[in-house]
Amino acid sequence: MTMAEVVLAIDLGTTATKVIAVDRHAGVVTSAEHGYPMRTTPSGEATHDPDEVLNAALTGLREVAAQGHDVRALALTGAMHTLLGLGPDGRPVTPSLSWADNRAVEQTARLRGTEAGLELHRATGTPVHTMSPLVKLAWFAERGFAADRWCGLKDYVAARLIGRLATEHSSASATGLMDLRSLAWHPGALAYARVTADRLPELHAPTDWFPLVLDVPGLVRGTPVVLGGGDGPLANLGVGAVVPGVAAVSLGTSGALRVVRDQPGVDAGGRVFCYAIADGLWVLGGAVSNGGVVAQWAAETFGADVVTLLEEAAAVPVGAAGVTALPYLLGERAPWWDPDASSVVVGLRREHGRAEVTRALVEGVAQQLALVLDAVRSVADVHAVRVTGGAFRSDLWATVLASALGLELEVAEDSEGSGVGAALLGWRALGELSSLTSAADLVKPTKVIRPDEGAVRYYAAARPGVERLYRALRELV
Repeated sequence: MTMAEVVLAIDLGTTATKVIAVDRHAGVVTSAEHGYPMRTTPSGEATHDPDEVLNAALTGLREVAAQGHDVRALALTGAMHTLLGLGPDGRPVTPSLSWADNRAVEQTARLRGTEAGLELHRATGTPVHTMSPLVKLAWFAERGFAADRWCGLKDYVAARLIGRLATEHSSASATGLMDLRSLAWHPGALAYARVTADRLPELHAPTDWFPLVLDVPGLVRGTPVVLGGGDGPLANLGVGAVVPGVAAVSLGTSGALRVVRDQPGVDAGGRVFCYAIADGLWVLGGAVSNGGVVAQWAAETFGADVVTLLEEAAAVPVGAAGVTALPYLLGERAPWWDPDASSVVVGLRREHGRAEVTRALVEGVAQQLALVLDAVRSVADVHAVRVTGGAFRSDLWATVLASALGLELEVAEDSEGSGVGAALLGWRALGELSSLTSAADLVKPTKVIRPDEGAVRYYAAARPGVERLYRALRELV
């Protein structure tokens, strides 16, 4: 067996960490994955044990390194908007709060919708939402809790590998604390969060690296550890959606739509986010909290398996026989950024059953992503879409989304998304990738899903009603 030169990407996800060995042509050589639980409570807690995540990463590194490939570097990525506190010894004194932790709802409500909140959104690129470390820090401060240092979960894992607390502009751009234009911690955001810059990690470029100082079997001390970036921006890189006008859509439990630009900034209404990749590239877009989770919920509720239920729903005509759903089971992010948003199913009649309700939920998710696309298009061109995620194994999800967006979907079935993106950032840091935009030539789609023109017209005509329904429901609930 020929040993390949690889970069090992450490992808710290919400339910598992993957370690992926990627060659300089974006090919995945091997991988290992280890899961862990996310603790949730009725009070809105959604947290991880930082050391469980660290151990999953180290176990995956050992397993992949044991295969004997020539490891040129490590590179990190992970779920965005995480936050944990550290003591003077660098050990965690809090769990790691995930993006889904919504205990800072009061702090969010006070800031969201105000001119100060909109100004912070425009300056930092991060919407005012319970996901944001900005409001999580304010929540901790109002409870009188102080830590010696604060960081994201990826920063903690990196600190154990390199012996210093450092973050990079990509992850930092999703904290609500970094000024997009100066690439420094934003004084107004720090004041709101009641934290000082010396309590936060030092800021670096995503391609900056430090030598490995932790003993990891199979790896050489001193191996470059590239700081990397957030999983959303690096997912664009990993599927080759890094040239203007080509958006990336990921659809798993939740979903997101992002397009690359060469300058930072959000839309005037504050409907989208703006996060850094590297090398002067930024992603503009929005995440939706409800993706494949709606089909999982329907399967649990109706006592069916997901595959069967989606097959039944696929037999229902476009428009779900008059049933419309706002699928906000987990509140909603873009473009409303409303953690209190509730689901609703309207138009339900005696003749309807589980297939119609499921179809309506799927169409509701697709319409939400189409609303995100509308917001993005107010600032940037989008003429093509590359997609990844487990939901696209279903023909229903694929055809409904293509029709709601009104665009062909280029499927990158074999891509590991953000993990490949992190590895490509690693190769760029090593000087062996001429530019990040060259990833568009390295990662090719495996198939194309075309929209149904009749469905395109139906969804476009129905979309304004989605916003009206959301506004009406907000007045009632």
